[in-house]
Amino acid sequence: MKTKINFSFLIISLFLSISFLVNPVLSQKLNENRGIDEKVKKFLENHRYEWGDMNVPESDGKALYDLIIKNNYKKALEIGTSTGHSTIWIAWALSKTGGKLITIEINEYRHKKALSNFREAGLSDCIDARLADAHDLVPELEGPFDFVFCDADKIWYKNYLIAVLPKLEVGGCFTAHNVLNTWYGRGIKEFNDYVNKLPNLETNILHSSSSGISVSYKKSNK
Repeated sequence: MKTKINFSFLIISLFLSISFLVNPVLSQKLNENRGIDEKVKKFLENHRYEWGDMNVPESDGKALYDLIIKNNYKKALEIGTSTGHSTIWIAWALSKTGGKLITIEINEYRHKKALSNFREAGLSDCIDARLADAHDLVPELEGPFDFVFCDADKIWYKNYLIAVLPKLEVGGCFTAHNVLNTWYGRGIKEFNDYVNKLPNLETNILHSSSSGISVSYKKSNK
């Protein structure tokens, strides 16, 4: 009986010791997340009505955020930053999963404005923002990625998908904005037709706004 009691006491003592070591770390992490949440919420509220310049609406930003959180994505790519509204929603989600985002913008003014927005929102550490032509840079990126958001030149959507798909992990998803806006012309139709024919992708459309976001989950490498 004495041996059993001593053994139980040892287990309890060990558990308490570990708890004292781990809890400060968890507490610090929770405080950091709470601080980021408060800063991002304040930023989004202060700038709610300022997102022109080809940025996504708030409802689409929330949809992207939810996709990342739901699937615990960590290695993200955004093609088309604009001034950073969608980027902030994506990076905010990644701040919770422990991930990071590469985002690409070709226009220098929009790129600089986005950098300023990222700093104000407190998300710069989660974002690798690049001023570049995505036509050239996307094929050069090594990956792998588990989440991709495409919101750049519509005529090139199909080419972006072709370039990224080999670097997209199984279980990851390729999302594209404006897929319901057929008035964009041939690019959207060509992309929609192509993506729906790929046997290793399962595609559906989120109607979070009138623009539509296609979500294509990669089921296999072939």
